[in-house]
Amino acid sequence: MNAEIIAVGSELLTPFRQDTNSLYLTGKLNDLGVEVIFKTIVGDVQENLTAAARLALARADLVLFSGGLGPTEDDLTREAVAEVLELDLQRDPEIVARIATMFASRRIKMTDNNMRQADVIVGATILPNPLGTAPGQWLSPSFEGRDKIVILLPGPPHELHRMFDEQCLERLRAAVPPLHIATRLRKVAMIGESLLDSRIAPIYKRYPEVQTTILAAAGEIQIHLRARASSQDEAEDRVERLVGEIEDELDDAIFSRGEETLEQIAGYYLQMREATVAVAESCTGGLLGQRISSISGSSRYFRGGAIVYSNDLKTTFTGIHPKLIEEHGAVSREVATALAQGIRQRCDATFGIGITGVAGPSGGTEQKPVGTVYVALADRDSTQVIEKIYPGDRNRIRWFATQQALDMLRRKLL
Repeated sequence: MNAEIIAVGSELLTPFRQDTNSLYLTGKLNDLGVEVIFKTIVGDVQENLTAAARLALARADLVLFSGGLGPTEDDLTREAVAEVLELDLQRDPEIVARIATMFASRRIKMTDNNMRQADVIVGATILPNPLGTAPGQWLSPSFEGRDKIVILLPGPPHELHRMFDEQCLERLRAAVPPLHIATRLRKVAMIGESLLDSRIAPIYKRYPEVQTTILAAAGEIQIHLRARASSQDEAEDRVERLVGEIEDELDDAIFSRGEETLEQIAGYYLQMREATVAVAESCTGGLLGQRISSISGSSRYFRGGAIVYSNDLKTTFTGIHPKLIEEHGAVSREVATALAQGIRQRCDATFGIGITGVAGPSGGTEQKPVGTVYVALADRDSTQVIEKIYPGDRNRIRWFATQQALDMLRRKLL
């Protein structure tokens, strides 16, 4: 069974309000083996809402509406669904009485428009709302020759959560075919999205029964795998066969098999090796140190470091000779190397990381354009330096640089 969620409310089409109900409902539906294939947000215009409802009923087996069940003139979900299903609305006197009792208990005058919340689509099962005035509705109509399930839920999240959990879950569990979902997540650092896909597409295309989603962020790619089957074991087997082949292809480019961040993984390996790290940062301005120290327990392996933004502080804190900077420039392979070696020695750490670059938007040259970054990793015996030109704005370039540094450290520890 596939589902579509329609969030109703013009406020959700502004920058000031987010649709969080669909996230909650998606999680609950996935637990039942129901895949959400579309999510739609519609403003409080009946013509648009009717069009969205008609399209959803044509392409999904289960359609859930959140919002638009209140007392005001722009609460139009009931009317739109009734129109699409060609059913009438009838006012339920028991709901009217309940709403009136609630207003009386609060000593608030009940206005006539509140009675709109008692309008029920003919044939619908009423879903009482213990936390509000607008009840939900459950329908099992036939639409275009196919049996559907339509659920109308209130918009306030605390009302929707309780109504769905208490009155919809068991009904759905009895109605939907028994399907199980298995998922896997793999995270990869410092590989471009197109390059990654060129390597794994020939693999995942052989597994059409597994949904593969690739999500790209700055310096990180997430590979989401998802399989559905009639048993959990079968779903797990489908996704596990694919993830095994992807792991063989990507090998140590994968840094996480769960939700761990790159700084967490680097921290795990530092503790396993009983190693420590110190940082000397120029263009990243302390971002690398902040990421490393954001992990609880990082005091076991993070010695500290210095933000050496100016040239004189590069000399003061890491011992770089001024002539080195004069000869090669502050943004150079040589200076990054000296930063890493100097901070390692100054902090008595196993590893030292040095970062220098042009984060922009100003400061770039033809030889060293904005985005040019040198990242160096030093231990007692050697120093590795990577030169990159990262795309994006200042914050994105700085983040890329710290991703590079953490991934270099992780690979070294491997």
